[in-house]
Amino acid sequence: MKPLNLFKALSDETRLRIVSCLLDGERCACVIPKLVNRAQPTVSLQLKKLVKLGVLCARRDGKWVRYSIRDRRVPKIISMAKELEK
Repeated sequence: MKPLNLFKALSDETRLRIVSCLLDGERCACVIPKLVNRAQPTVSLQLKKLVKLGVLCARRDGKWVRYSIRDRRVPKIISMAKELEK
């Protein structure tokens, strides 16, 4: 993944929240809206963008879709960004 695409993906607050909630591991798409306090259609659109940009990967599990972080550099970048808040 190109660094520019990664930073574009993380520059949106909703996408950043989504990726942050996936730092602990894979999650079903059905629980992500509640975790990030956003409407399901908004989260769905942003999940698709994150997959297209290569930040996340999606895995179908029966009728559910589970998302996880694809690029292992992402947790490090988010950790560094959180340090800036201090």
